[in-house]
Amino acid sequence: MTSTLPVIITPNAARDLTSSWVWLRERNPRAADEWMAGIRETILGLGVNPQAHPIAPETQAFDLEIRRALYGRSTRWRIYYAVIDGQVQVLHVRHGRRNDWQP
Repeated sequence: MTSTLPVIITPNAARDLTSSWVWLRERNPRAADEWMAGIRETILGLGVNPQAHPIAPETQAFDLEIRRALYGRSTRWRIYYAVIDGQVQVLHVRHGRRNDWQP
């Protein structure tokens, strides 16, 4: 039996999620709420098998292994995370049309 790791959303990732939700909500409140519920489910699921997602190209700029999960159908959101001290820490959330994460 495998255990699920706790998932921590860092303050930076929380700001990313909040600002994206606010932007979406100004345009389409129902879609914004559905987006938040879906991306939240994806993020919380990272603790089940964190190694399932590929290592992000951005990992080269850090001293730890950063992975990238995708959420969405047409334009995918990128969820950057790392496993640190037995926890999945979500570091950054970025819209797929934006450039790669530049630390």
